[in-house]
Amino acid sequence: MDLNTTLLLVGHGSRNREGNKEILHFAAQWRERHPEWRIEVCFIEHAEVLLDEGLDRAARGATRVLTIPFILNAAGHVKMELPAALGRARERHPEVQFDVTRHLGMGREIFAVLQSQLDRLMKALAVPAPENTGVILLGRGSSDAGANGELARMARWIFEAHEHELVDLAFTGVTWPRLETVVQRQVKLGMMQICIIPVYLFTGVLMERIKAQVERLQRQYPQVAFAQAGHFGFDPLIFDLLDARVAGRELEEGSLLECDGCKYRLAAEDEHLHDHSHTATHEHGHEHGHEHGGCGHPHGGKHEHDHAVASSHGHCHGHNHSHDHHSHG
Repeated sequence: MDLNTTLLLVGHGSRNREGNKEILHFAAQWRERHPEWRIEVCFIEHAEVLLDEGLDRAARGATRVLTIPFILNAAGHVKMELPAALGRARERHPEVQFDVTRHLGMGREIFAVLQSQLDRLMKALAVPAPENTGVILLGRGSSDAGANGELARMARWIFEAHEHELVDLAFTGVTWPRLETVVQRQVKLGMMQICIIPVYLFTGVLMERIKAQVERLQRQYPQVAFAQAGHFGFDPLIFDLLDARVAGRELEEGSLLECDGCKYRLAAEDEHLHDHSHTATHEHGHEHGHEHGGCGHPHGGKHEHDHAVASSHGHCHGHNHSHDHHSHG
């Protein structure tokens, strides 16, 4: 990599200071892995160094800044706020080339991490029998149907790769179903053990809330054995995934974020639509000429068109996944 390139790791940001500290610790470990790289960190919200300042810092003494959205799902932050900040940075630093990779996404690498999480949980159970052990992938939740659909793809892949009778989605906020509802359904359908896998990179307010929820559920259903995974941002596969982003195995020339300049974002800015509620109209899916390879939805794998997850493009036809609850999103 060119020594005049700065890598800017963009985290979501958390009200919980420990969550932001973990991202800084991750960056420190990544620097140890590549001491010749210049790696900076900023956050989208809830932190001291936000996007504009982070991009300015990265631009100092650099001819190129490669921005890496250190975020699992592409919703409004990745599709709108980050491209807008990049546009401002290009105006402030015309001598610097600003490129951006895709967000981490829900591809084979994250699938492998989730599988290892599930394997550990199953080994921790007294009776590791998949036929009566339900699995719940627990995501942050978004008003963006495509972001929720990315998690639905992971649920489908887990279902096809294992013998579990039930593999479901739940969300901590914004959209439905919520964790308590899915646990109730799985218990009614005869699950005696339930593995809950939070799809979170680092700790934060929501991870603390999930732990308290699981403790309440254990008291509510004493006959059911619960196993909960933790966040997984320090998994070696996450470092490998970022290395691949930097190596350019998925990069194209010029501006690399699919929505960096998309018609939807420009129209939304003109109308001051900053509430990221564009999934309600689904217009995003019909404005692009790139058939939602854009907007950050990773493509790949034969599972792409399974009913439960074909709408990792969730915008396109409205069936985000097998639950009908997501008409709320």
